[in-house]
Amino acid sequence: MIIRNARTEDAVELLKIYAPLVKGTAISFELSPPSIDEFAKRIEAYSKTHEWLIAENSDDVLGYAYVTPHRAREAYRFSVETSVYVKEGHREQGIGKQLYTELFNRLRQSEFHNAFAGIALPNESSEALHKSVGFEKIGVFSEVGFKHGIWHDVSWWQRRIEQQ
Repeated sequence: MIIRNARTEDAVELLKIYAPLVKGTAISFELSPPSIDEFAKRIEAYSKTHEWLIAENSDDVLGYAYVTPHRAREAYRFSVETSVYVKEGHREQGIGKQLYTELFNRLRQSEFHNAFAGIALPNESSEALHKSVGFEKIGVFSEVGFKHGIWHDVSWWQRRIEQQ
């Protein structure tokens, strides 16, 4: 497996991972999957100032991880939000952890100070992953998202980015 920077032409393969999660779960709070063009624009936009990584083997994209700005106001500029998605059939094999490890190795070279992650509940696997890479749970937003006809809680996690 290799981990590399995402490119806009990866949008098709990444949507194969993301779209089923949007359609069938509350892991993402998007209500419908973005178009290939929209997804490619996201990769392009965030890759300019933040990290977007892909894990792949010789014939398949296995997962991806990226960071986005935490909030728009300038005082938040040193904080990021993280996301990681692993392809069905490849979860709980350490791919998410490897993506996060490389992501944080790269973030150490940046000016970012904190990383945050929101996890729609319940999601024990995601909570275990975040804990395993150094995130600490800092709270829960109760009934913050409404999807598939029910309210969902989101647990919030934080990790400091150690600078080198």
